[in-house]
Amino acid sequence: MNTKVVMLAWTLMGLICGFTGVARSQDFNYIANPPYVAVSPTTVIPDGLPYCGTGSGLKLICYGPSFIRKAYNFPSNLDGTGQTILIVDAYGSPTIETDLALFDQVFNIPAPPSFTIYCPQGCPNTSPNNKLHGPLGWSVETSLDVEYAHAMAPGANIVLVVAASSTGDAINAAEAAAITKYPGSIMSQSFGIGEFLIQGNQVQMMQAHRNYLAAQAAGITVLASAGDFGAANAFGLGLKLIFGTIPNASFPASDPLVTSVGGTQGDPYTDPGVTTLSCPANTLCSAGLATFTGPCTSANGFRVSPCTPVGYGAEQVWNEPFFAPMSTGGGAPSLFFSAPSYQNGLNLSARGTPDVSYNAAIHGGVLVANSTLIPGVSAFFIVGGTSAGSPQWAGIAALANQLAGHSLGFLNPAIYRLAQTSHYASDFHDITIGNNQMPGTTPSESAGAGWDLASGWGTPNVANLLPDLVACATTATCP
Repeated sequence: MNTKVVMLAWTLMGLICGFTGVARSQDFNYIANPPYVAVSPTTVIPDGLPYCGTGSGLKLICYGPSFIRKAYNFPSNLDGTGQTILIVDAYGSPTIETDLALFDQVFNIPAPPSFTIYCPQGCPNTSPNNKLHGPLGWSVETSLDVEYAHAMAPGANIVLVVAASSTGDAINAAEAAAITKYPGSIMSQSFGIGEFLIQGNQVQMMQAHRNYLAAQAAGITVLASAGDFGAANAFGLGLKLIFGTIPNASFPASDPLVTSVGGTQGDPYTDPGVTTLSCPANTLCSAGLATFTGPCTSANGFRVSPCTPVGYGAEQVWNEPFFAPMSTGGGAPSLFFSAPSYQNGLNLSARGTPDVSYNAAIHGGVLVANSTLIPGVSAFFIVGGTSAGSPQWAGIAALANQLAGHSLGFLNPAIYRLAQTSHYASDFHDITIGNNQMPGTTPSESAGAGWDLASGWGTPNVANLLPDLVACATTATCP
């Protein structure tokens, strides 16, 4: 079975789970099943980067932490020391501790000062064959979230907050406990549900909103992924006629107290499987998002000596039809929330998402260690989706808190103030190319200059952004 078909099957399983959960009148099931592809055992990691072979024979661009850090210009003098990042996931992963240790070993990252698994309702023991709630998908999510929040802020403490199930009620209960226990932290949520699915289930949504009010009062920064199903939050297959024509945001990213993270991909973007395996000495080469230098040698079609990451290439809105249906960044007006004050001047009548963006490509995805998907085998997977952006922006928030010497808390007012100053061009990569129309659906939001519903304010130039973000969050005037 080829990679595209495998991913489609996994995605449909997750979506069916989500729709099944809507049947209850006051609860719903969050979906977390980031798109992923198994890396071929013949790929040499990390010396093979930025190219990986897959089990199906595809050659895909793949990134480790050093490429991402260079592309987005993470500073070398900040590491998140003294900060705490909360990673919220249902079920967690039974192998997350060994997977994180392997990830750190391969990519030469120091272990976090502390790694805590916090299960307020008791740590669940769920069969991986449970199709209703998709614990296997959550295990991939857990690996991605923990490993990449840590990679971007290796000096921060990591707390994996494990909910007893993927229902809105269970997630809300876990978050409420974590908010009380960890004031001044940063909370990442790489899950969501299309607002059109909530319908009569607004009790759970309002409970979540009360959590975010409590988080704001406790000085906690809250982030969430904007979704992987385009402006319609639908997948345009059998449900197209019902759900494929309504633009709507993903919740909890649509909550006005949450920083919503959308998706990008490299520009230029090559067809999956068609890659250039030659980067001569003293030559600047590009894999889209990241640039690097050679000489990089190869054997049997795969790298066996590493390219050297240099910096940023270019980006466009994440939209990969090859990997449909889970292939397109979320972003649309909310069906429930009016435009918050920080979005004044953007001609919005409703809360618009995303606020910011980050790399979400699958062909251009990040390498994640996981030994739950293939029992007993420690393997690497190329993982994409907006799920990758929320934990890495959480790492950025940890660096900002470290620089400030205290928690900055709710970031959106500062982000929007900063983005409307002359420093915007140096602090963000403004994404002006592409749209988030899911194949088979009608709604589409396009990128343009400044803020837009496809990419928000864009992606970060972290070293430039941090001091300006701190200034805008702590002083009466921005730079």
